[in-house]
Amino acid sequence: MILFFGTRPGKPETKHLFNCECPYCKQLGTLIAVTEKNYFHIFWIKLFKISSATTIECSHCKRGYYENEFTEEMNLELSKTTD
Repeated sequence: MILFFGTRPGKPETKHLFNCECPYCKQLGTLIAVTEKNYFHIFWIKLFKISSATTIECSHCKRGYYENEFTEEMNLELSKTTD
């Protein structure tokens, strides 16, 4: 019997953070959060999520932020949009 299994990325989820300003350029409403999740699959059917990573980029100055660089304002805005 042949068994195909492994990991694969899901579709990225994009959220605009309208009430948050970029710490670098101080522009309001220019931050975009992208969440990417990895799944374990068997026969290309996703079974469960293995990991997820969120990055935020400013559309004005193109500065990127990783999860350990998020400000309290960014975390608060992210938690509002996921509820």
